[in-house]
Amino acid sequence: MSKFNKKKSGDLPAISTASLPDIVFMLLFFFMVATVMRQNTLMIENKLPVADQIEKLDKKDLVMYIYAGKPSSRYRASAGNQARIQLNDKFAAVEDVKAFILAERAGKREELIPFLTTALKVDGQTNMGLVGDIKKELREVQALKINYTTRTGSAMDNFN
Repeated sequence: MSKFNKKKSGDLPAISTASLPDIVFMLLFFFMVATVMRQNTLMIENKLPVADQIEKLDKKDLVMYIYAGKPSSRYRASAGNQARIQLNDKFAAVEDVKAFILAERAGKREELIPFLTTALKVDGQTNMGLVGDIKKELREVQALKINYTTRTGSAMDNFN
């Protein structure tokens, strides 16, 4: 007569890894779609002033950003303590604004150039003389659509 033996080892069956590549590619695709790449590394202190009447820009791909403010603590040794202008990922002089605008225009299609807007992201403690110099350079290259980037809040928050 034969005897029926039961397994007493209690080993678990091996896990199937056949679907692992599908899961990895699905996660990879999700993070590629959901991740937003940062355009510029901020090299200045940029505590924006507040405003209570603001409008949101519609097409951000038609915006050229000019940053102004004191260099952040990481860059003070090389850039000093005075307010500076940042164009893309480098410090620039006021005279470089024209070349920056012309280079940005050259990268856009001809029919989009009239819709380009220059956004000034200026620190609240920055001297308005620097902003005036930037605006003068913008007028010389006919970049007349200017946007001042602010935070939402009450105008009285600027004085506190």
